[in-house]
Amino acid sequence: MKILALADHAEPKLWEHLDRRRLEGIDLIISCGDLPPSYLSFLTCFTHAPVLYVHGNHDARYEKDPPEGCVCIDGEVYVHEGVRIVGLGGSMRYRPNAPHQYTEREMARRLWRLRLALFCRRGVDILVTHSPAEGIGDDTDLAHRGFKTFLRFMDRYHPRYMLHGHEHIEYTHDFRRERQYGDTAVVNACGCCVIEIEPHRPAGKRGHP
Repeated sequence: MKILALADHAEPKLWEHLDRRRLEGIDLIISCGDLPPSYLSFLTCFTHAPVLYVHGNHDARYEKDPPEGCVCIDGEVYVHEGVRIVGLGGSMRYRPNAPHQYTEREMARRLWRLRLALFCRRGVDILVTHSPAEGIGDDTDLAHRGFKTFLRFMDRYHPRYMLHGHEHIEYTHDFRRERQYGDTAVVNACGCCVIEIEPHRPAGKRGHP
């Protein structure tokens, strides 16, 4: 399965000057947050691939103007063609009562609520977040600090990929698209990038789990 991951910046070749070749062979589109809802809705018009998203810390506008034709997986376990996906959007809380911002404890509580769904799905293939994990492509200021909760998640469930945004290419001179944490390839989807993954097929079962 070929997945187009997006975050933070609307890619001009997909938005202002649509290059349809960028969408050829794409089976699924995943937004890691902080993108205009009109951008995601626009993409649904030019592909049959489902568009999934989690919220970024600047996505309060989605409450009144959600991206049409897209599926919110924030706080959910979602399965597409055998690929098991967990969505946990938002950033570290740096403003009181701001939407889509969480303390470490609040993010851990969100994950705890998914434990039964994760058990029933026998694990996860992709963790989709907005913020990075602590110490893996994050920054030192509170707004851009990563979550320890995501490290614990990867230690326990060993997803094949973690997709995130929040850390823009221009924030650092040492931007890295991909890092490795244990069994997990951690990918910063800022702008856009493509990953490929084989669906999970439980032993003795065929089709959608």
